[in-house]
Amino acid sequence: MEGWGLLFVILLGVLFIIYATAKLKLHPFLSLLVSAFGVGILAGLPLADVVNAINSGFGGLMGGIGLVIIFGTIIGVFLEKTGAALRMAEVVLRLVGEKRPQLAMSLIGGIVSIPVFCDSGYVILSSLKKALAKHAKVTVASMAIALSTGLFATHTLVPPTPGPIAAAGNIGAESYLGTIILIGLIVAIPAIMAGYFWAIKVGTKIHVKGEEELKYNYEDVVKEFGKLPSTWKSFAPIIVPVLLIALGSIVQFAGWTGDGANVLLFLGSPVVALFIGVLFAFLLVSTLNEETLTNWIGIGIKEAAPILLITGAGGAFGSVIKTTSVSSFIEGFASSDIATGSFFVLIPFLIAAALKTAQGSSTAALIITSSLVAPLLGEIGITSPTALALVVMSVGAGAMVVSHVNDSYFWVVKEFSGMSVTDAYKAQTAATLIQGIVAMIVTMILWIIFV
Repeated sequence: MEGWGLLFVILLGVLFIIYATAKLKLHPFLSLLVSAFGVGILAGLPLADVVNAINSGFGGLMGGIGLVIIFGTIIGVFLEKTGAALRMAEVVLRLVGEKRPQLAMSLIGGIVSIPVFCDSGYVILSSLKKALAKHAKVTVASMAIALSTGLFATHTLVPPTPGPIAAAGNIGAESYLGTIILIGLIVAIPAIMAGYFWAIKVGTKIHVKGEEELKYNYEDVVKEFGKLPSTWKSFAPIIVPVLLIALGSIVQFAGWTGDGANVLLFLGSPVVALFIGVLFAFLLVSTLNEETLTNWIGIGIKEAAPILLITGAGGAFGSVIKTTSVSSFIEGFASSDIATGSFFVLIPFLIAAALKTAQGSSTAALIITSSLVAPLLGEIGITSPTALALVVMSVGAGAMVVSHVNDSYFWVVKEFSGMSVTDAYKAQTAATLIQGIVAMIVTMILWIIFV
């Protein structure tokens, strides 16, 4: 099958994924695999080629980013269990000042969500959020919005969060994680600030029932964890891997050679850098025993498993699409103004936004969208690290739009803040819409300047 008929089959595959996950509540792993088989068969591929494409797509993506995702989730578990995330929050609060509690919560969320899932990060910091709201005499809703949007920005834009890593792997940019982290931070900062301004403009007008009677105390929240890890130990599992990946990217970009350069390239490879991050996470624990070395690591592996399966299934879906004759159809599309101009970067954004809004999962939107646009990129000459990184940003920006009732994160924010559904729409849903648009505008500006 060729041309528009093939595109129609691929569209049917995407619509099936949305329907199966949103309406039938089928796990995205199975819906992606069923769609991959369906698209391959309906597109007229030989049955053996369908099987080979699915196997190679799943295995190939796991080979590139599987361990990176696992190491990232293990680091997140150690930050959560040891109170290191709370220590980081405490440091940011001191730097920003207690007079700007919403800004502190936004920045805390942005830092914590780099290795920790935004749902988990919100739960971890929920008590701190309420304690600071009482201490600073500001509304709980304003603190909730600031925290949730800070977490959400880096969750969708900055590796080693699984979604952006999976998107990078799907489009063949897993070797450029240093560039993606740098550009992700550049794009995430305006998105975080957009959430902060929404928190102080809208959140201050939302009052949660019973918030005047809150009994949370900042000192009591800190005492729950006992003695917190030191500042450098708390930040090291995040900062060290990011710096190593950045150094490796600099060496690669500069074209340096020699033994020293080879060592930096080795240390800066994402797998090695994140593994070193895990070793630094061990320093957070006062006693290494079965609980910390087996059970905590087991929790991290369990948390990584669903993401690995969805990511691998997304790779299989993308591999089937690449195996079809869609590339020959794309060659004609590639000469059009929209494909070669600055507006191309809007395409991944719109696809991801539609998927996110329809089925709720930002990670699934990142994986599916990146699989869909991957065959297009090489045909229109998008191969440089910067251009590929901005494609990931476009997908991530779309994956923010919007968090509402079909998104588990929406309910986490609503329940742990005490907001009504209506107020959560005003706060969380509207804020994520604004964040996504701001992130997309910044991405387009960077695209125009650098691509």
